[in-house]
Amino acid sequence: MYVQGGGVRGASVGFGFMTRHDNMIRTRHGVSGLLPTCKGRHFPQYFQSHGTHHQLYSTSVSWVRVWYNDVGSENKEIDFEFLFQSCTKTRLAKRLHALLVVSGKAQSIFIATRVVNLYASLGNVTSARYTFDQIPNKDAYTWNSMISAYVRNSQFHGAVNCLYEMLLNSQVRPDFYSFPPVLKACGNLLDGKKMHCWVSKLGFEWDVYVAASLVHMYCRFGALTVAYKIFRDMPFRDNGSWNAMISGFCQNGNAAEALDVLDEMRLEGMKMDCVTISTILPACALMGDILQGKLIHLYAIKHGLEFDVFVSNALINLYAKFGNLGHAHKVFDQMSVRDLVSWNSIIAAYEQNGNPDSALKFFSGMQSDGVQPDMLTLVSLASTVAQSRDCQSGRSVHGFILRRCWIVEGVVLGNAVMDMYAKLGIIDYARRVFEEIPSKDVVSWNTMIGGYGQNGLASEAIEVFNLMEGCEDIRPNQGTWVCILPAYSHLGALKLGMKVHGRIIKDSSLWDVYVGTCLIDVYGKCGRLEDAMSLFFEVPRTNSVPWNAIISCHGIHGHGETSMQLFGAMRDEGVKPDHVTFISLLSSCSHSGLVDKGQWCFHVMQEEYGIKPSLKHYGCMVDILGRAGYLEKAYDFIEKMHLRPDASIWGALLGACRIHGNIELGKFASDRLFEVDSENAGYYVLLSNLYANVGKWEGVDEVRSMARDRGLKKTPGWSSIELNNRIEVFYTANQSHPQCEAIYKELESLTAKMKSLGYIPDYSFVLQDVEEDEKEYILMSHSERLAIAYGIISTPHKSPIRIFKNLRVCGDCHNVTKFISKITEREIIVRDSNRFHHFKDGVCSCGDYW
Repeated sequence: MYVQGGGVRGASVGFGFMTRHDNMIRTRHGVSGLLPTCKGRHFPQYFQSHGTHHQLYSTSVSWVRVWYNDVGSENKEIDFEFLFQSCTKTRLAKRLHALLVVSGKAQSIFIATRVVNLYASLGNVTSARYTFDQIPNKDAYTWNSMISAYVRNSQFHGAVNCLYEMLLNSQVRPDFYSFPPVLKACGNLLDGKKMHCWVSKLGFEWDVYVAASLVHMYCRFGALTVAYKIFRDMPFRDNGSWNAMISGFCQNGNAAEALDVLDEMRLEGMKMDCVTISTILPACALMGDILQGKLIHLYAIKHGLEFDVFVSNALINLYAKFGNLGHAHKVFDQMSVRDLVSWNSIIAAYEQNGNPDSALKFFSGMQSDGVQPDMLTLVSLASTVAQSRDCQSGRSVHGFILRRCWIVEGVVLGNAVMDMYAKLGIIDYARRVFEEIPSKDVVSWNTMIGGYGQNGLASEAIEVFNLMEGCEDIRPNQGTWVCILPAYSHLGALKLGMKVHGRIIKDSSLWDVYVGTCLIDVYGKCGRLEDAMSLFFEVPRTNSVPWNAIISCHGIHGHGETSMQLFGAMRDEGVKPDHVTFISLLSSCSHSGLVDKGQWCFHVMQEEYGIKPSLKHYGCMVDILGRAGYLEKAYDFIEKMHLRPDASIWGALLGACRIHGNIELGKFASDRLFEVDSENAGYYVLLSNLYANVGKWEGVDEVRSMARDRGLKKTPGWSSIELNNRIEVFYTANQSHPQCEAIYKELESLTAKMKSLGYIPDYSFVLQDVEEDEKEYILMSHSERLAIAYGIISTPHKSPIRIFKNLRVCGDCHNVTKFISKITEREIIVRDSNRFHHFKDGVCSCGDYW
């Protein structure tokens, strides 16, 4: 080996990526050799004297010649340790490698293996492998280094193949350091089992690190029985082993088993460390065991572990789960070091507990602290903005994400933005984001279906579901059923709901309480109350969700007494009611005129269960009193409310005034109503109807003029009927249906028969000041009558007819439907915006109280 012409000859020996023609290292000063160091401290002095701070190992050619030919005896040793530590980039590592080859150090198996590890630490697995292949006599340490290099750089398949190569093509046997990284790299259970066989064959199964790695591997693939058997058979278990088993149970949702292992660990005298605590706290949250969580927190304080960043983050998430935001905030404030996860946890804590203002304040604090948000931060932020109903901030969040192209990188963030727009009611933007997501997953589809449903666009939700069905790589899950079934409920699409029910049974998803509850809701809201009850007895009833659904279903059918009996059974079974339970109960009492029982429920909710009334509860109480004719009591109740009345409260009072014809109080209620919500066209319609019912047409004109001036339009009334797997929709005075002529002919025939039985049209429900013959035609062309007539001419004699109407049934149509049920000998089931009406033999199930 010699130096000639400024180049190092012979450097390609044993160095696979150098060639004969490019064995020189070039710098911007020209061709140079490699700079050694004489006792590390002289290295920076030389750099300073030659002004070469910009590049390590750079100097002049002549200096290299001096080094090789004229270096004093005290400078013959190179500080390679310093050079290894100085290599922070691949190009520097390659120069060091060249120097090691030139100096002959690369022949040492220890040095060569260290070079492999250096390349691996810099992410250059290719160079690491080249270097590894040049080592002639590899030992187990060398093989283990190469395996770890693959794992460290997430090339898991390469790690598994490397171990197989070691087993099959070398004389070196793996040791107990070989298997832990490979077991981590196994991409499927089959590879893991093969590795387990080799572990057993070579006698490493009882090594604590190998056994713990086996436990980790089997837990990762959900094989908890095998993992626990290995864990139980271990002759010695250290903290890592216990943590592996606890973590495995937690990751697979087996919180109870994780807590059992923790109890066993403590009985054996093992102390919890930071990993144990941060692993087990999520299990406490999953089990709903706040007491156990607090005891573990106390243990952490006693042993000085509460300031560990991982423990603190886990404690924030624990207290957030139970809504103890004060405790979560205190833990966060006491942290001496906060990482990104800490900020994400506290922001998510307030977001998940419905406190968007505080969540936004913490996000501002995060920015002030110089911590850059990541995708998880933006997921929480999108939900926070949706809760705050701030459309402008929503667009800002979307813009922030777009500038970083994060929607393209992660489908989770795209789903969060879509959900945000849906909850803000900007459904067109949600659809646009949905279309832009390059790789949609099942959550993307579920979010879009649910978004349409939440915004009252059931037909669009069904359309998206049908598109999803056409995607071969997307399989509906329980979330899909929970999103699509309410759309069927809304439209009364019983047959489509039954079709999905069959698929759910086939997929064994029926026992999921939320899917089962949605099915109860479908059957109940499609008029099949007996089927809803049958399903209710099949699903788990340990929480309030299915109870709320079945109570609500009986309520809208006018079976208030049955709803109260179900509430009694719920209490007997020890199920704690929530605020939704009492909304369902109060609505049931309203539909059935159960004033006393409604007042009792309102009292029990507060005194026995400590639930503070929300505006929805107050609205139900106003409706109960007003609908029953106690208008003054309803007004006094509003005056004594602890919350400021909103539009729903005054709207309930105005609706009661319309029913009972109290113009004076109705005008007062409408004035208060327009102060809090002047943009809802439905309230103008209520007031207009109130004037029309008593013939005050000047009042009608005034209200309609107000609505026009504000650019408001009345929601058109429609009724639908499901026949032959199609949903036919009829609007008032519809003339476009293919069977329009037959429908009107049938209505004329029915009207003649009804008049012979004593029917007299009630023109007070015609809200136009026109002649009487026109009023009769207007009444006859109401959407529910068109749908009923279509059902009569399209279905077999005496078969039931189910109609769904988006508005309240008018009094004249209610009376007419009773006559039609008697004339045709059919059961006619009508669901309007408030409740169900079952017409049979000239009688309605509501008892004319609706």
